[in-house]
Amino acid sequence: MSAGRKIAKVAVASGSALALAGAAHSWWNLRRLRVLPREVQPHAQRVSVLVPARDEASAIGHCLTSLRAQVDVLDLEILVLDDRSSDGTADVVAHHLGDHRVRVIAGVGEPPAGWLGKTWACHRLSERATGRVLVFVDADVTLAPDALRRILALLESGVVDAVSPYPRQLAGTWPERIIQPLLQWSWSTLLPLGLAEHSPHTSLVAANGQLLAITRDAYDSIGGHAAVRGEVLDDVALFKQLKRAGRRGALADGTDVATCRMYEGWRDLRDGYCKSLWSATGSPAGATALVALLTLTYLVPPVAALFGSRVGAVGYAGAVSGRALVAHRVSGRVWPDSLLHPASILAFGYLTARSWTGRSRGTLTWKSRPLP
Repeated sequence: MSAGRKIAKVAVASGSALALAGAAHSWWNLRRLRVLPREVQPHAQRVSVLVPARDEASAIGHCLTSLRAQVDVLDLEILVLDDRSSDGTADVVAHHLGDHRVRVIAGVGEPPAGWLGKTWACHRLSERATGRVLVFVDADVTLAPDALRRILALLESGVVDAVSPYPRQLAGTWPERIIQPLLQWSWSTLLPLGLAEHSPHTSLVAANGQLLAITRDAYDSIGGHAAVRGEVLDDVALFKQLKRAGRRGALADGTDVATCRMYEGWRDLRDGYCKSLWSATGSPAGATALVALLTLTYLVPPVAALFGSRVGAVGYAGAVSGRALVAHRVSGRVWPDSLLHPASILAFGYLTARSWTGRSRGTLTWKSRPLP
């Protein structure tokens, strides 16, 4: 047997073993994913729900309707920052101002030097908030009627200082169906959730700013969004700050309390991922290593299977099983989407390369603003 064939066999066997291990780790993680309490009492303390919005006319109406319908939260204020929207967001928000709990803050000018648009908006909202708990909600998130009381019950237990219930991700077009499931799959497969919650190491963090609740005391103690003003992944950066301060943030299953359709179509999705993947992967070397590992694990085995490799077929089956486990747990589409996991990994590699290329050229933008 030639050296090349020996190397190929080792690669297929290694990739297949990693795919099976990844599926087993996903199963282990999902069994231990924190869930929100169901049997809870009405919440009496003031809660501030903070919604940063820039050109969100198509989504924010559903968001605000769901917030106004929250049950058993007795003292609730809903603050919306309209960040100089040009698509009629202000008109949609105006329909909800008859509810005395809803207030709107107008965005004025561009963010100060060193700030990103979203971190500046969240900071301004936090300055106006009067609640003892701050709940940051993206304008494209829709909450179930009992969402807030269940989130607040976890915070009141004193177990954590902040919680990020991961919403169910909605995907309409095929590009969304191929790429969006990687959000939950990535932390389910690659991050040891139990260790991440208890470990002081800031490299072990997962959070989702679409829905993030934090006590006012914890938020102020870490410097709020001012401490992460220039971070594209401000949610992860906030949780890292919590760890540095000796506090605890937790990821939780938000499948049954919130839904979100982040992007609609390929162009929107591509630009959204390209703005942040460079930050998520840390460095060009880190991005290269991660894409190489994912290629070995999730592309080499199925390609080998096409050429008759039984070991490769086992590896591909392991990859599909892991993807299907996660999709079932978070109410995503299981079939036939899980079969397309190799295509998801290919797309991720392309978007990562495009993100770093845009970063090096200084051409990345989001919401019509250049990223520093």
